[in-house]
Amino acid sequence: MRSYILAALLALAPVSAFAASCGGNFSNFKNGLISEAPKHRVDKATAQKFLQGVRQDPAVLRADRSQGVFQRPFVDFSRRLISNDRINRGRSNGKKYARVFNTIEKRYGVDRGVLLAFWAFETDFGNIQGKFNTANALVTLAHDCRRPQLFRPQIFAAMKLYARGQFDPARTTGAWAGEIGMVQMLPEDIIRNGVDGDGDGKVSLKTSAADALMSGGKMLASLGWRKGQPWIDEVVVPQDFNWALTGLNTKKRASEWAKMGVRPRDGRLANNLPASLILPQGRFGPAFLTYPNFDVYFEWNQSFTYVLTAAYFATRLNGSDVYNAGRPQKGLSGNQMKRLQRALKQRGYNVGKVDGILGANTRVAVQKEQSRLGMPADAWPTPNLLAKVEKR
Repeated sequence: MRSYILAALLALAPVSAFAASCGGNFSNFKNGLISEAPKHRVDKATAQKFLQGVRQDPAVLRADRSQGVFQRPFVDFSRRLISNDRINRGRSNGKKYARVFNTIEKRYGVDRGVLLAFWAFETDFGNIQGKFNTANALVTLAHDCRRPQLFRPQIFAAMKLYARGQFDPARTTGAWAGEIGMVQMLPEDIIRNGVDGDGDGKVSLKTSAADALMSGGKMLASLGWRKGQPWIDEVVVPQDFNWALTGLNTKKRASEWAKMGVRPRDGRLANNLPASLILPQGRFGPAFLTYPNFDVYFEWNQSFTYVLTAAYFATRLNGSDVYNAGRPQKGLSGNQMKRLQRALKQRGYNVGKVDGILGANTRVAVQKEQSRLGMPADAWPTPNLLAKVEKR
């Protein structure tokens, strides 16, 4: 369903290594994959059979270029994704598959709320898994020269699954970015982390919730999830705080944040753990302390807004209260954000792609520019900041 999930975790080689192996005639491109296949322990005959019916899919490219949902601020985005119905169904599924989650928590140390949140956001608990032909999607995106290094390795992984009888290039479907199954896993992840959770001798991520959830738990554990540790706490921050200390790049023990006046909205902080103070919409909006397990979320997806929403939703499924949205200052539209990103780039900041999305690099640049201008450095861009940056 949410095809932007997971793609960022697969940067296994530098772009330059694939720069000469993308674009051009599509048939020639497929022939190049066949020639390269033996390097990945796939024989040429298997590669040829796998690719014989594969075609370019323009709909995949359109989907790749239209991810405007990430332009929405956290409060808006999270409210769109989290409903009472979704919370109720999540908790119901938690009870329905309690034995599976008990096994996951014991074996991999991943909290059930975390996996329930991913399951909900990825495919609406398995109901909407995507109808894109997976082989077409992977080859189309590898041929496209935007991010070939992300997708080319997935083609050879899919070929290996095909050789095992676990992938049908004509019929296997999923999200536009090549993810498959209830928690949307890419072929390499299936090979590394696929688990037969229901004991039927097969790994069926599309039809078996037990297989999908166990595989997702194993993948999170392999990415560094720390058993028994929290991932996020909602907090209250004093209004005279040094806002320049906020953001993912600053980490202090939770006990140190507490000494500076940061307190939990409910419960207690994990005092011995390093944590970052996150203000997704600035000093007048929600505030969270994030722990090392929160960083693992970025190995699943690199969108700050998605990651924070998924992490928060996991706590809601476990019984936490609705966050205090506060009264954030007016933010920027997508076009205004692009203008700000261009202006920041002209000033020498690394904001990444000018895409109208307040991503991690843009947040860091905004905070630095706010500090330079003598403004509260809470990393939340406002029309006032845009006017000052464009004026100078």
